[in-house]
Amino acid sequence: MSGTILDVPGIRVGHQSLGSSGVTAIVSDAPGGMVGAVDVRGGGPGTRETDLLAPHNTVERVHAVILSGGSAFGLAAADGAMRELESRGRGFAVFGEGNPGPRVPIVPAAVIFDLILGDPIRPSADDGARAVAAAFDAPDSSSGSIGAGCGATAGVLRGGFGQASSLVDEYVVAAAVVANPMGNVIDEATGEFFAAGDHGVVDKQAFRALERPMPKLNTTIGVIATNAPVPVAQLQRLAMTGHDGLARAVRPAHSPLDGDTLFAVSTAEETQVQDSMLLGRLCEAAAQCVEEAIVDAVKSAQVGYNVKTWQEIAQ
Repeated sequence: MSGTILDVPGIRVGHQSLGSSGVTAIVSDAPGGMVGAVDVRGGGPGTRETDLLAPHNTVERVHAVILSGGSAFGLAAADGAMRELESRGRGFAVFGEGNPGPRVPIVPAAVIFDLILGDPIRPSADDGARAVAAAFDAPDSSSGSIGAGCGATAGVLRGGFGQASSLVDEYVVAAAVVANPMGNVIDEATGEFFAAGDHGVVDKQAFRALERPMPKLNTTIGVIATNAPVPVAQLQRLAMTGHDGLARAVRPAHSPLDGDTLFAVSTAEETQVQDSMLLGRLCEAAAQCVEEAIVDAVKSAQVGYNVKTWQEIAQ
């Protein structure tokens, strides 16, 4: 399994990197937006506009999802994302499509705690606007120390922004994850990733000697995307099972000090209830993509800020 979230038709990705923090925007290429859902599992989430994504609520489509560093301060990036989307004619048409009047972009967001790495940078509304503009003007397929992953740590190692994609029948399922867990991603007994598969091994002695940056506040956040035409309730199942991949890749996962949050979006123009067998395969792909995206984030992280990277201790 490899690839990026850009493999999903209708998705754009833009980053604003600020040294030890940043913003990542997952943006709909369609003016009407994407069907959206969310599942929050961590004990310390930092989120915005998640309640409106519940299947029983009215709003079903989002125009972008913002992932940001800066802890709760970083939620301000969504304000700028809304402003930039509005300037490009994107958003919910208050008086209906084709009629003049205001548009309200729907932009859910989640943040990670990264204030202990480098300078305590707080991404701003302007940074959110720049990330959205980058998604439209120069979509980026990079992984590693970029955007919201700039200041991420994964246990005792440096984390980052990672991606993976998979095919399920004629549909694409992909995940983009900011891997910033309190727990470790490497098994100190074997030197291998907890995630399934042969991803390489680290020097076990060097790994055991590493100390975790303090304080112990983190959070892994991300977006699962697909072009499968699933409605909100079934899309939420993809977000839920995506957390299975997080739990397979991180030990421990969903701690009281993590705010683990996964959004799920579908770029399909029309949706309909899918049969349980297809939904099950989409859900398993979502979990696998999240698992692989976390590995990709850690393996792609760049050296810096006195936190060891996987590359530095890999054998």
